[in-house]
Amino acid sequence: MTKKTKLKLAVLATLLIGWNAKADEGMWLPSLIAQRIADMQEKGFRLDAEDIYSINEASLKDAVVLFGRGCTGELISPEGLLLTNHHCGYSQIQQHSSVEHDYLRDGFWAMSREEELPNKGLSVSFLERMEDVTDLILNGYTPDMTEDERVAIVKKNSKALIAEATKEGNGLRATVEALYYGNQYFLFLYRQYDDVRLVGAPPSSIGKFGGDTDNWMWPRHTGDFSMFRIYADKDNNPAPYSKDNVPYRPKKYFHISTKGVQEGDFTFIYGFPGRTQEYLHSEGVRYIEETSDPHKIHLRTVRLDIMNRHQAESQKVRIQYSSKNANVANAWKKWQGEVKGIKKMKTVQTKQEFEAAFAKWAKGGEFDGVTDRLAAIYAELEPYQFATDYYTETVRTIEIANFAMSIARLFIQEDSLVTFDNAKASELAESFYKDWYLPIDKESFTAVMNEYEKNVPAEFKPAYYKEKLAEYGSVEAWAEDMFTSSLFTDPAKTASLSPADKERVMSDPATVFFNEFLKWYYADILPVTTRLNQELQLVYRDYMRGQMAYCRPQRIPKAFYPDANLTLRVAYGHIKGYSPADGTYYLPSSTIKGIMEKDNPDIFDYNIPQRLRDIYATKDYGRWSDASGEVPVCFIATNHTTGGNSGSPVINADGDLIGLNFDRVWEGTMSDIVFDPEICRNIALDIRYVLFTIDKIGEADYLFDEMTFTE
Repeated sequence: MTKKTKLKLAVLATLLIGWNAKADEGMWLPSLIAQRIADMQEKGFRLDAEDIYSINEASLKDAVVLFGRGCTGELISPEGLLLTNHHCGYSQIQQHSSVEHDYLRDGFWAMSREEELPNKGLSVSFLERMEDVTDLILNGYTPDMTEDERVAIVKKNSKALIAEATKEGNGLRATVEALYYGNQYFLFLYRQYDDVRLVGAPPSSIGKFGGDTDNWMWPRHTGDFSMFRIYADKDNNPAPYSKDNVPYRPKKYFHISTKGVQEGDFTFIYGFPGRTQEYLHSEGVRYIEETSDPHKIHLRTVRLDIMNRHQAESQKVRIQYSSKNANVANAWKKWQGEVKGIKKMKTVQTKQEFEAAFAKWAKGGEFDGVTDRLAAIYAELEPYQFATDYYTETVRTIEIANFAMSIARLFIQEDSLVTFDNAKASELAESFYKDWYLPIDKESFTAVMNEYEKNVPAEFKPAYYKEKLAEYGSVEAWAEDMFTSSLFTDPAKTASLSPADKERVMSDPATVFFNEFLKWYYADILPVTTRLNQELQLVYRDYMRGQMAYCRPQRIPKAFYPDANLTLRVAYGHIKGYSPADGTYYLPSSTIKGIMEKDNPDIFDYNIPQRLRDIYATKDYGRWSDASGEVPVCFIATNHTTGGNSGSPVINADGDLIGLNFDRVWEGTMSDIVFDPEICRNIALDIRYVLFTIDKIGEADYLFDEMTFTE
């Protein structure tokens, strides 16, 4: 690495240290938390940096896991007992459910270790350590190299570093992640456990109380939790599922505080936030606000209306599409709040004003013209990104087409010999048909493809699409033919497939639909978006350094933290209500009283278990009521969170567990792009409602014997 490159990295490191973030904004790297610990302690934290993150001693990081592919979980006992959100464990609960054993409706509680349910494909990962490896990753790079040459060096050095870090095996896996648009690189080393079993989950009428109506909203009364247990071999090492495995013995687990929370209390969150774009150029934000989010919201509204109508008519369909519906609805509602927040904060205008001032400051220097270059690239990218958004939200949502292509990929041809993986095909078919309802898929095809026809410019539609629409005359006629003639509408035909059926599968209308759009996308759209996004990345790398140089404390006192990328972070703040509109102030906590105010047996999302009504009538709360005599349910705080923080432990000033993060307030969902300290709030489930539900609803209080409580 050249002296000039090292100097740039040294300047970057200097710029990241010691500045105060406004209010409680920020997602901080645990390994660098010593740089923030004084501010945390000033705000009430009573532990030190080593308690949060240490590679030599057990620390709080060792009680936190990446759960599945995009949630967080935490250990709450020395026997591998794990808490996460109900919606994080939802697909596992759904997979174990049937009309005969409806665990979504009724809940599930294992009353012994033998009753805990294994979950194929589910894993959890503990972070062993994180390390700044910028020098190692850029070893051999010189500024006169092309971007392709730089990328090749980064890939080569990353591969070698990962191989070295994971050479002992034993469940180790590693990633190298770019921070600040490639100005810094970190190695993250994990240990993954693959035997994770379902221990308990409340009925969805508690775990999903309020459904999509309450999603992203406050006040909230959702008991959003589920419980799992990690298993290991007899030596506590990762191992595939086996009846001989034993509960995992963690280095650290959270003690549980039952003393309750008050407005103003210090809180911090340890978790794996997924993706933020805090340093986005104004043109990127404008596209989100004016074009991308509004179109995606509309397309998902169309699909949700179809699902909701059919689910309301059939319990079987309700179960089949419960997880799919929740997945579609989650981003749908989030985007609505995001647009509202971006507009309210005048984010585009504010960024434009910043960029104008930055450009004036940068004139004639290293960063001259950076913002103009970003704007020019966005202008070229926008129509291709719009085509991508529509392709993703229409074509790629057709279930039968996705399934057809997954079966087509099982045919392998070597010379004249064709083979077919029957076992894999059976596995895919079982999973698909269990949760597929033809009328929903067919109606969705008609609805979204009509939107595609109406809104996508002709030059961004594949020739195949135009030919088919001309052939059939309408999307409705096209749908009728596909869902009538495709072999994949019939499980028996799929089950009888053999190597001799390759051409039949490849020419099936569902396969052709998926494949022709895919070929078009890879030929005409993806190469352009890839090239332009690479150009954006390169210019953003300069713009990021430029912002840091421009926003010096004496000019604009701004702290910089890396955008979220599903790596472990710390966010801290305090419990606080908020005022979303004139004359309105929301208190920071909710209670069981609010559940009863919303209770409505005629509305599925608000129809609580009769057991909960009976408990409320007699006030049989046990030890879980607060000073008001009610059971606390949820609270809000100023922690900076995003997707991936679902299930994250919410921790008090002493490092004890007080709740589970599960959402944000609707008015603050723009925090992925811009953080407003007056409005942005995370929503957490009060741990006392978790304990109340385990005790009084699940009658599984035996689990308390392995937990440690602090009063």
